[in-house]
Amino acid sequence: MRLKEYAGSSCGWPFFYNFANSIFKFNIMAKDVLLSGSGYSAKDILYVVYPILVSLLMEQMIGMTDTAFLGRVGEVELGAAAIAGIYYLSVFMMGFGFGVGAQILIARRNGERHYKEIGGIFYQGVYFMLGLAMLAFLLSRSMAPVLLPAIVSSPRVCEAALSYIEWRVFGFFFSFVAVMFRAFFIGSTHTRTLTLNSVVMVFSNVIFNYVLVFGKLGFPKLGIAGAAIGSSLAELVSVIFFIIYTWRRVDLDKYGLRSPVRISFHELRRMLKVSFWTMVQNCLSLSTWFLFFLFVEHLGERALAVTNVIRNISGLSFMVVAAFASTCSSLVSNLIGAGHEELVMPTIRKHVCLAFAMVLPLVGLFAVFPRVILGLYTNIPDLIESSVPSLWVYCTTLLLIVPGNVYFQAVSGTGNTRTAFLLEAVTLVVYTLYIYITISLLRLDVAWCWTSEHVYGFCILLCCYIYMKRGRWKAVG
Repeated sequence: MRLKEYAGSSCGWPFFYNFANSIFKFNIMAKDVLLSGSGYSAKDILYVVYPILVSLLMEQMIGMTDTAFLGRVGEVELGAAAIAGIYYLSVFMMGFGFGVGAQILIARRNGERHYKEIGGIFYQGVYFMLGLAMLAFLLSRSMAPVLLPAIVSSPRVCEAALSYIEWRVFGFFFSFVAVMFRAFFIGSTHTRTLTLNSVVMVFSNVIFNYVLVFGKLGFPKLGIAGAAIGSSLAELVSVIFFIIYTWRRVDLDKYGLRSPVRISFHELRRMLKVSFWTMVQNCLSLSTWFLFFLFVEHLGERALAVTNVIRNISGLSFMVVAAFASTCSSLVSNLIGAGHEELVMPTIRKHVCLAFAMVLPLVGLFAVFPRVILGLYTNIPDLIESSVPSLWVYCTTLLLIVPGNVYFQAVSGTGNTRTAFLLEAVTLVVYTLYIYITISLLRLDVAWCWTSEHVYGFCILLCCYIYMKRGRWKAVG
């Protein structure tokens, strides 16, 4: 699934679909939620959705924090953080995709009770991640000053974005290592640790942003650079938390973590083989989202600031959608594994209904009290008024986004991840053509730009519904 609802500029969203999907898989083992003859009940679904949703919401709060602080600095900074944040995420998702492969291998060793082999996989992943972080850091510091002026029309936005990236790229070293810790804790079924880590990271991000953005406690007022430094420091705190927690609470001898191992290119190739399609899909998805922001930026600084605010507000409702979609993916996989293919479609519809039951009241509040919601992110009156139409448009997109995401994850749950990738690729081609025409050629109002979500939701829903309805996935399962 395209990760365009990324909430902020920190490592944010590393849990999205693959993370939430994995949490559910292990929660369902730990909690022993049993499949009855009629399938999973609404109570069963809600029971396992809850921990996923809590983790995702904590991650979302990091992006909300950055936007809330920068929304009180200025529109230029708010818009620049959007472009720079998406750039950071695009690079980060390469590392996250690799982490998925490591996570699968760790989970497999854990299931086989070959616990000591987990340490070797973990350390191999850390070596690779540090190398990738160094490469990303050097390329970003050398190429960003050349590329951004060529693709960003506003000199002020470009300057602010470069100021953000200059400090934000230090976070690669911390966020990439954190991915491996998350892979370990998910794969070894210690998922509660991730919620604790999220709380620590969010709290740290709030403090660092408050001190560095506004210049409190004797620190200089750094503005957007302070937000970048704060997010990177929050990721450093996250890694420190993981290290201390692992050292004090995890059986190092059991998991082979006591001593680092030598680098093994054979093991790295195995991880890359598992991670390849995820890395390709993430790269493709984020590229189109980056294009969306670049096109909007050419409409003006105000349009870009509006888009960043709506993006963060949309993340709240999308967390709910992501939780239900991820749950549906794993339930579909479990149903097929148990030989209950006839329950797959009813289960998908049940997830759609439950997701609507939680999302519609939330977006209803957005639609009825738009200025109150927008006021949480910025105190600029003109920006709030300009954002109201876009927020209303976004509220209507959920009618398609909810079923579209659930059905997409259901396709992945059948085990045919290559088909899922191809279906999204087709959707993204249509989406890219639409934003090019409406934004770049016709230069419509920013509120019209958000109708691209309708196009995306409709296309992914249509493609995935047809695939599931035809039943070809039964041969794959």
